[in-house]
Amino acid sequence: MFLPENKSRTRPRPKPPGQNQLAWFSLMIAVGSFLPWVSTGFGNISGATGMGAGYWTFIAAALGLAGGLMPWRKVAIVHAWIVAAVAMVLPVWQVLHLYSLVGFGGWRPGIGLVLVFFGGLFCVKAARTMMSYELVPASSPVAA
Repeated sequence: MFLPENKSRTRPRPKPPGQNQLAWFSLMIAVGSFLPWVSTGFGNISGATGMGAGYWTFIAAALGLAGGLMPWRKVAIVHAWIVAAVAMVLPVWQVLHLYSLVGFGGWRPGIGLVLVFFGGLFCVKAARTMMSYELVPASSPVAA
């Protein structure tokens, strides 16, 4: 491929550390959204039943996956915080709501609820990692 003399070939912008983590943790949340959220003696209840909390965490996971794949660092950080908020608040609300209805007798949190909560916790880690990343200008001697 021939380039004109005044054009230089540019390399794609490297992703800051934490952005790949955001993509993987968002996949963790997406998988957990469809797994059982509540285990009872009568069977398991999925979080994605109807318009349950698993449905909303799956949508947030799609937003997080987009944040993990896009080249803009600040937008990816915002995506990570949104996903972390949704993926941590909804499982906690689900547990508190069930506790207020029946106490802890006869049910326990399922693997999907745990995966979604810890996926949200790890998204906080990814957001903090991306926030602490220092951008080096291309004209800087360190970048060469």
